[in-house]
Amino acid sequence: MATSGKLIQVKDLRKHYNKGAIKALDGVSLDINRGDVMVVIGPSGSGKSTFLRSLNLLEQPTSGSIFFDGVDITKKKDENGKKIDIDLHRQKMGMVFQHFNLFPHMTILQNMTIAPVQVKKLPEEQAKAKAMELLARVGLADRADAYPIQLSGGQKQRVAIVRALAMEPEVMLFDEPTSALDPEMVGEVLDVMKELAQEGMTMAVVTHEMGFAREVGNRVLFMADGRLLEEGSPEEIFKYPQHPRLKDFLSKVL
Repeated sequence: MATSGKLIQVKDLRKHYNKGAIKALDGVSLDINRGDVMVVIGPSGSGKSTFLRSLNLLEQPTSGSIFFDGVDITKKKDENGKKIDIDLHRQKMGMVFQHFNLFPHMTILQNMTIAPVQVKKLPEEQAKAKAMELLARVGLADRADAYPIQLSGGQKQRVAIVRALAMEPEVMLFDEPTSALDPEMVGEVLDVMKELAQEGMTMAVVTHEMGFAREVGNRVLFMADGRLLEEGSPEEIFKYPQHPRLKDFLSKVL
């Protein structure tokens, strides 16, 4: 997949709890290029989700820098002394969580249009047209007037993905998007993500789905104990792992 230019640069990112006794992130540095499909794997408790949630400051790092579009969003002000509007940057980062986070009292269409109308000030008819186009794309246009409780887990997660896309983000962050789903629903969500990757969407994905990491990612990162221990192409990581922790991890999950 062609990549051009750094979209996100992470420098020496640390997140400590209990006065440093617990190091959820312990000095992570990496770049995410435009067009990258970066998949983060590793054992539970390795810091993967903390890392992902730090990228849009849902987790406040203890120290380190995160440059998004050239702006260090961990700072209160940019180099010209202008206040950094984190909400503006978050609009450019679509986030899909493990547990859908749809508003239960709103229809699917209302869930899709609330942010574009209220945050981006899009005219309601335009937001609805865009939402219907996105719902059609994931085979759910006929569910626009349904409520989240009437949808399966896989359908809810597909809605969560296109709801994030409705904001036209520059990057999509996926935090274990299939781990709360029944096994037969995992495929329908991964198919939507594969399509996005093929269209060139920049993506950072924390997942336990090794098949997806192998097939769709252009970069795979292995994390353990809050550190980035190895990164490479899917072939390098899965066929020729170097780090003993990665070898041990793969022997258990493949």
